[in-house]
Amino acid sequence: MAVEVLDGPPSTVPLLARAALTARGRHGGEVPERTLRVEDVVVDRHRLAAYQRLTGYDVSDTLPQAYPWVLAFPVQTALMARPDFPVALPGMVHLENRVTTHRRLDAAEPLTLDVTAGALRPHRRGRTLDVRLEARVAGELVWECDSVYLGRGRGSEDAPRGDAPPALPGGPAVAVWRLPDDLGREYASVSGDVNPIHLHPLSARAMGFPRHIAHGMWTYARTLAALGRGSLGPSTSRVWFTKPVFLPSTVELVVQRSGTGVLAGLRSRKDPSTTHVVVTLDA
Repeated sequence: MAVEVLDGPPSTVPLLARAALTARGRHGGEVPERTLRVEDVVVDRHRLAAYQRLTGYDVSDTLPQAYPWVLAFPVQTALMARPDFPVALPGMVHLENRVTTHRRLDAAEPLTLDVTAGALRPHRRGRTLDVRLEARVAGELVWECDSVYLGRGRGSEDAPRGDAPPALPGGPAVAVWRLPDDLGREYASVSGDVNPIHLHPLSARAMGFPRHIAHGMWTYARTLAALGRGSLGPSTSRVWFTKPVFLPSTVELVVQRSGTGVLAGLRSRKDPSTTHVVVTLDA
C-alpha cells in the first residue's frame, strides 16, 4: 500500500468544489491502493470546546470518541476528491461507522492520521465503499474507525445486505431534543463539514433533498455524549444512519442498558416509528 504524506490537513471547501465539478464519469471499478497521511496534527482547543458544547459534552482536554473523525475529515475528503477515485463524492451517503478508542485521548497529544479506502461492493442502491481511519500517538494506534459509504446509482437486488441495525427499544424517551434550523451551519463551523445538504434548504434541494438535514456525525456524537463518560475511555461504538433528520425537527432519545453494553438511538418525535440513528456502545 502506497503511503502519501501530506503537508497538513487540507482545506475542505476547494476539495468539495473540485469533487462537484468532476463528479460526472466516475464509474471505475477499482479503488487506488493509497493511504493519505497527515503527521503531527495538533488539536485546536477552542474548536474542540465549541464542538463539545454543540454535541453535549463537558468542555475538557479529553477528545470525544467521534472527534478524531472530524480531524481526519479533510484528509478523507482529499482522498475521495482525487481524479482517479471511482465514486463521486457529491451525493455519497454515509451508512455506518464502527469506532474503537483504545485509550483516553488528550488534546495535548499530536496525532498522526491515516485514511485508506477499501474495495467497492455491490449494493441494491448502487455501490458501497469502506474507508479506514486510524490515529496514532508516537506510533501507538490509539483510535480506529471503519466507515461505510454508499455511492448511489444502478444497484443489484442480488447484492449481499450488510448487518441490519438492532431494533430500538420501545417505551418512553429519556430526552427530547429540538434541533434548530441553523444546526447544520453551526456544526459545519466546528467540524469543517460544509456539505451543502446540511447548510440551507436551497442548497439541499439542489442536491436532491426536500430540506437541509442534520449531520449524521452530530447525531452520533450527541447520542454518545448523552450516554455518559463511557465512550471517553477504552470502548467501541457502532452507529447506523437509517433516516435523515430534516431541519428543523424534534427527535427523541431512547436508551436500553444491559451490563457494560448500551443500545440507544434517535427517533422522530412526530412519528416514533421513524428511526434516524441507532448506536451501540461497549465500554
